[in-house]
Amino acid sequence: MDQVVDYKIVKSWSLSASLFQKDRILAEKAQRYPNAKLEFKAWLNPGFLERTMSSRPELAGVRTALKGSLLLIFTTIISALPVGIGAAIYLEEYAHKDHWYNRAIQTNIENLAGVPSIVYGILGLAIFVRTLGAFTSGAAFGIPAETGRTILSAGLTMGLLILPIIIINAQEAIRAVPISLRQAAFGLGATRWQVIWSHVLPQAMPGILTGTILAISRAIGETAPLILVGASTFITSDPTGLFSSFTALPIQIFNWTTRPQDTFRNIAGAAIIVLMVALLSLNAFAIIIRNRYKKKTI
Repeated sequence: MDQVVDYKIVKSWSLSASLFQKDRILAEKAQRYPNAKLEFKAWLNPGFLERTMSSRPELAGVRTALKGSLLLIFTTIISALPVGIGAAIYLEEYAHKDHWYNRAIQTNIENLAGVPSIVYGILGLAIFVRTLGAFTSGAAFGIPAETGRTILSAGLTMGLLILPIIIINAQEAIRAVPISLRQAAFGLGATRWQVIWSHVLPQAMPGILTGTILAISRAIGETAPLILVGASTFITSDPTGLFSSFTALPIQIFNWTTRPQDTFRNIAGAAIIVLMVALLSLNAFAIIIRNRYKKKTI
């Protein structure tokens, strides 16, 4: 019968120390850990992406947090992008700038873009988790759930967070479309909606997508709103839908950096790299779509 050896990490060093302070590490190992085996370990590896959470850093991974972040981003975009574009179209194409209530709406949108994210977290806790908990938990649809602390609640909360940014950037993109294009379409007998749908939006879409990229870039790294709406710091089951409990990469990074062991800070650094790669990949994908859309409209 084979014997399974359960190893334990007693000490770890950073990458810079491993590369430039090898003699010091060897001396410390010989003095303090004479029976230990010294080996170079890359915390960021394929196994790190495939493993779930664990109380032992050498067995911990980010699979659950990564899936939760991707579902959270999807829910945030679906909830905020249509509303943001619709609000921008109304404010730029239909609303009368001289009316006091339209000016009040515009002023409030600009102010909301600078509100701290924790305020949105409190708002999401009050509305989506507690008031609308029967819907965000799935209980209203026959799905057994305890609370509204789900991906849906978090996605709607993050949607509120980025909504003012999307509206402002979409307004700028729509405002940049030449007035002569609208006048030419009106001169051919097109209705206002036909002008907006067929001429204004195609020309403004690259700018709208750019604003969406900036908004998602802010949302993907937020931690405070997710903590308030109930993101788990330790969960081993992958999310299966919008009504699942969840965690996210920023939450896991925050949790690991607060642990006293050096090894947890090492895997926190690996998780930060995963978060950065996910963010850059999302931005690159959106930029490619924007450029292709722009070429089609030229």
